[in-house]
Amino acid sequence: MEEQKSKQHRSGFVAIVGRPNAGKSTLVNQLVGEKVAIISDRPQTTRNRILSILSTPEAQIVFLDTPGLHKPQDKLGEHMVQAAINAIKEVDVVLFVVDASEKRGKGEQVILDRLKGECKVPVILVLNKIDQLTDKVVLLPLIDKFRKEYPFHSVLTLSALEDQDFTPLLQEIIHCLPAGPSFYPEDMYTDQTERVMAAEIIREKVLQLTRDEVPHAVAVQVQEMKDRPNGLVYVRADIFVERDSQKAILIGAKGKMLKEISQRARTDMEAFLGCRVYLELWVKVRPKWREKEGDLKRLGLAGERPQY
Repeated sequence: MEEQKSKQHRSGFVAIVGRPNAGKSTLVNQLVGEKVAIISDRPQTTRNRILSILSTPEAQIVFLDTPGLHKPQDKLGEHMVQAAINAIKEVDVVLFVVDASEKRGKGEQVILDRLKGECKVPVILVLNKIDQLTDKVVLLPLIDKFRKEYPFHSVLTLSALEDQDFTPLLQEIIHCLPAGPSFYPEDMYTDQTERVMAAEIIREKVLQLTRDEVPHAVAVQVQEMKDRPNGLVYVRADIFVERDSQKAILIGAKGKMLKEISQRARTDMEAFLGCRVYLELWVKVRPKWREKEGDLKRLGLAGERPQY
């Protein structure tokens, strides 16, 4: 009977939670085998729940990469935290990703408290970034401390950036999923539209090329995306910031910064779409957009899809 159960096809939803910059998006991309979530060394890169799909002969795993749980500083932050909390309540399994190379802080305790109060499904603890540890002997006491605070289904150590084989983690996840058919076609790996993916690619390049206050004040909206002759796709997008000084930084001297953002984004878009892209970017000032519910809804950052 147990052997028959193990052979049943399984499917379900897995929320990936953790502090900002714990490596959640990198792990999702590695597990799915496609670049679905944007990557940056800036905290709070992920702003919405991103659905990524991995289909194997034995199971379909639907990952929800959530914004990092943090103390919100504005309306945008509040929506990001709520998206992560909602995900915990709606899934079959939770992956709690911890940066093992960083000293444990209050953020982990906040997440543990959330799990204790609101999570009713198996939780797998993933200690990430072990490639950055100078001495892996610290892992055992770290694991022991976490196990004393929460009844984790299992604990795994890995490097989302360096590892090539994630079979142990995938098998742990599949073991926790209920038996059932696939939710999505086997060749589908995300529910994000091409416009949303294009906007995220542009935002990723902004995050990578700018510093200080600019990254968190940036939002991107694709205003037009259509096919043109000779297999070309035309994309016109607006990059919104909150102040004129931020706009000046993004444009740069003689437009140099904006040109670099555009070139990098176009390269990734062409790889994603499989065709040539003509990208037109505009930088616009929208004061205090992170505090305005109307702006957040229009930009798809208040639990809704962007309005195009």
